[in-house]
Amino acid sequence: MDVNKLLDRKANPFYQHGDAQLFLAERDGELVGRIAAVRNDAHGAFHPEERHVGFFGFFECADDQAVADALFGAAADWLKGQGFTVMRGPASLTTNDECGLLVDGFDTPPVVMNPHNPPYYVALVERAGFRKAMDLLCYEGSGEAPPARLVEGARKLAERFEITLRSLDMKRFEEDVELVKKVYNAAWEKNWGFIPMNDAEIDLLAKNLKPVVVPDLVVFAFLKGEPIGMGVAIPDFNVALRHNRSGRLLPGLWHLLTRRRSIRRVRILILGVLKEHRRTGADALMYEWIWSHGNRLGYNWGEASWILENNPAMRNGLERMGFHVYKTLRMYDKPL
Repeated sequence: MDVNKLLDRKANPFYQHGDAQLFLAERDGELVGRIAAVRNDAHGAFHPEERHVGFFGFFECADDQAVADALFGAAADWLKGQGFTVMRGPASLTTNDECGLLVDGFDTPPVVMNPHNPPYYVALVERAGFRKAMDLLCYEGSGEAPPARLVEGARKLAERFEITLRSLDMKRFEEDVELVKKVYNAAWEKNWGFIPMNDAEIDLLAKNLKPVVVPDLVVFAFLKGEPIGMGVAIPDFNVALRHNRSGRLLPGLWHLLTRRRSIRRVRILILGVLKEHRRTGADALMYEWIWSHGNRLGYNWGEASWILENNPAMRNGLERMGFHVYKTLRMYDKPL
């Protein structure tokens, strides 16, 4: 259902600033692959030095290089027709959606809203002439609480800077979504690959997450009453959905409802602080909030993803709390 919304030109506000051409590969009447070629004008506007970059996404393929080459060739031709000289991906449709190819961590289960592919995809992509552009790291952590010394240090900073935290208020959901709009784009600024979300895109994301969100796993940080950061974790519903072997909607919903309480894993989807307030301890406080509230709700494992490989501040903070890299997603580039 969520993928249908992504591809629906009327429902997805992405198409207000972008376009996509979808391709299927067939052999003897059998579907053997798919790909999307993506033009994202918002990427070029936010990263003017990369106006020449187009994207591919929704890549699925049989273990057959000829099929992969045909798919990449079709996407490349469309992107060249749009004036691009580099093809980057996978991004389905943007870096705010599922993106990256899994290149390490195949023996671990897929986590909600993150891609998971067979190992042979890596060979298909690299034999087609793609080279690494950036690694996106997935961290895992577990336990009763983060290291006490880090939490205590963050709390002392927070007291000095008068930082307060609160969870999502479902009774004022729309008002809290407005807080997200204030913080999200400003907190991530010029990170590699980041593309700001417009109001309509944030509204759609909030609408999609509302049925599954756990209010105490969403936290806002305030400095003297002004929002300066936010963190969002969601239960890993793949734990429940993987029991649906039929792939059909109704069994899937039944498994989701009946097994929801057995979920003990979360994905930390978003956590960021405005640049001018990053030395206040707000980030560590929000991690501690999600960790402690998650424990009380029965969650004992979390994935923080994804983190750019060239983001030492975020990586160091996670590693000091005992998190470690257990999966790697990769974005690839290919000259056209």
